[in-house]
Amino acid sequence: MVIYMCSVGESYGVDIDDDIPTKKYMCNKCGNKFKGMGRNVSCPGCQSKDVNEQK
Repeated sequence: MVIYMCSVGESYGVDIDDDIPTKKYMCNKCGNKFKGMGRNVSCPGCQSKDVNEQK
């Protein structure tokens, strides 16, 4: 599974184990839905930080 994570400056994709907990997000700017983890999640499509966690 590839998860998009943020780092200082920009996000990047990493391949992680399925056992690591992730959250589902949706970008309010471009509508992209993605999984991520961490506190400062940004959209991997447009790099916006205007994202909401999905239930």
